[in-house]
Amino acid sequence: MKIQREYPAMTVTKKAERSIRGGHPWIYGTELITSEECENGGFADVFNEKGAYLGTGLVSDKSKIRVRLLSRNANDRFDEGFFRRRLGYALEYRKTVMGGDISNCRLVFGEADGLPGLTVDRYGEILSAQVLSYGMDRLKPMIFDLLAELLISSGEDIRGIYERNDVAIRELEGLNVGKGWFDCDYLRKKGIPHPENAEAEIIENGIRYTVDVENGQKTGFFLDQKFNRLAVARIARGKRVLDCFTHTGSFALNAALGGAEHVTAVDVSESAVEMARKNAEINGLDGKMDFLCENVFDLLPRLAEQKHCYDMVILDPPAFTKNRKTISSAERGYKEINYRAMKLLPRGGYLATCSCSHFMDNGLFVKMLLSAASDADVTLKLIEARQQSPDHPILLNVPETDYLKFYLFQVV
Repeated sequence: MKIQREYPAMTVTKKAERSIRGGHPWIYGTELITSEECENGGFADVFNEKGAYLGTGLVSDKSKIRVRLLSRNANDRFDEGFFRRRLGYALEYRKTVMGGDISNCRLVFGEADGLPGLTVDRYGEILSAQVLSYGMDRLKPMIFDLLAELLISSGEDIRGIYERNDVAIRELEGLNVGKGWFDCDYLRKKGIPHPENAEAEIIENGIRYTVDVENGQKTGFFLDQKFNRLAVARIARGKRVLDCFTHTGSFALNAALGGAEHVTAVDVSESAVEMARKNAEINGLDGKMDFLCENVFDLLPRLAEQKHCYDMVILDPPAFTKNRKTISSAERGYKEINYRAMKLLPRGGYLATCSCSHFMDNGLFVKMLLSAASDADVTLKLIEARQQSPDHPILLNVPETDYLKFYLFQVV
């Protein structure tokens, strides 16, 4: 018999029970056996077929993921104190793993921090937030107030919260799509107005960047490659480097600052190339760099034909697949650019290659690299295999939190 609880009850299948007991927080609509009437975005208790309590989560009526669990502790009460503790744990973790500096890092990484559907990145004085679940969208006024309070009370300078909810996935939750400043009650009461624009100045690995929080990709800047950029910088000293898919030039700038002889940064987007060029100028590195607005798929074979000499190639493409249906075509795309880079490099050259797609898992990515190396008639000598930086924590029992693959090879 089910224990008496204050929230509507749902009964789930044995498959869902195994997943929950294994630590995964998602329950799909197809895994529900029975459900009492639930408020969209409200709380619901989850039980197995024998009536044993499994957890409490937030309901999303329109999503395939019907419930996102917040806790498996029957004693938890989902009040302000609960969310203050969750946010506090997330901030203390970042202070530890990021060496005490949380001025630009991911502060909240959804399920990995027990706050499913919520991402918050910090760029100096601006917090850039993305909310992807109906329940979390209802809770965000309280959560954003608490987060601002916790940061400011610990001595951090925060002036505004900018929402980057301009993603189509929100429509699957029945949420509006858009972006803009969030009216944070705590900041307003403290008399802190948000900045006039959503541009922020940050310093990462000793390099200054202007981050366009309003219009930049994702939440403004790719924070997850911070330490991978340092790995590239160590190898790049004295080398001629080609940085493909440069975006705003972060890998290229790290290579140049690391002592590369010269760096060529390439992107198909003119605006990205212009931003990379500006970032080079403000760091005094423009004399060591040049910039191309080109399609990498076209450029690499042409450079090989022209026998351009590079000692190192960096491949940091956008995700070629965002679902399982397109994995095969994505694999072909990854193989093409890696094969071309291997053919371009001389024996003894260096290759840094990445994939930021969760669906292109590590096993498939390595298989692709081996196939590309075989076709290029080269051998890959592994220097480092890395993942996303630790402010994007990975839960081993939640594979969706593990998405970034980064490999550094010598090509022999």
